[in-house]
Amino acid sequence: MISLLISIVIWVLISGICISSGVKSGSIAYGLLGFILSQVVISLLTRRKFKAINNEMQEVLGAGQKRIQHKINQFQSKPGGNPKLIQKQLEADQQALFRQALDFTQKFEEYKKWNILMGKQISTMRLQFLYQLKEFDEVDAIFAKGFFAGPVLSDPLLVAMKMARQYVNKNSAGAEKTFKRYSRWFRDDRGALLYGVMSWIYVKDKKVEEARQLLAKAKDKLFHETLNRNWEMLSNNRVKSFSNSGFGDMWYSLYLENPPAPKQQRMRPNTKNAHRPF
Repeated sequence: MISLLISIVIWVLISGICISSGVKSGSIAYGLLGFILSQVVISLLTRRKFKAINNEMQEVLGAGQKRIQHKINQFQSKPGGNPKLIQKQLEADQQALFRQALDFTQKFEEYKKWNILMGKQISTMRLQFLYQLKEFDEVDAIFAKGFFAGPVLSDPLLVAMKMARQYVNKNSAGAEKTFKRYSRWFRDDRGALLYGVMSWIYVKDKKVEEARQLLAKAKDKLFHETLNRNWEMLSNNRVKSFSNSGFGDMWYSLYLENPPAPKQQRMRPNTKNAHRPF
């Protein structure tokens, strides 16, 4: 890391100057202070440039999402058309937007040499876009990276993505371990999605009682309508009625289940003038 090398050089230079000047007792302390200050300055400058690029990327994403939402509103308000075809068009637009954002992350690469944790930030961004593009081999590769290059799992959705991949890769035990490790860090209902994913995995693995017990714990810790409903369904032996659809886009973005097709608004016939005589 260039920033680290620069700071070490500054540390050595300051310590050397202090020693040559006869200030031996505080030479190490002054050198350490120079090291810390240089790291702070480099970090602030790097963060400023990182923020500028990130804001530009967010503007691209925001504009793209507005265009997609406009198409959705048009589809819902106008009858006719092929719903499946329109759904494919919307998905293609979404995928193109994610691809554009993924390419955008290359602009951050040049700052990795200035910040030892920049690799983690880049991996976190790339992970989200790759997941939505369904490029799961690369997603799994990012999850397998070490501490300095792996993603920052500070958001419940990112943890849920890891759990989902572990389940798909036939590693339910790993998903359970991930759940236990991270669920404790999310207060109130922020961790609700993790309980939803883990209970869904239990149900798919025919561990209905484990799912019911987990949802009972969630019921005591937090209030979430979907979790409470699923607990009631399992408690009344209505396993087929278990559903995480209440989590909306967060749930379907994990690609464990397919979302329902969008519905069009039905046009009401004008019956007022239907039988008016000529």
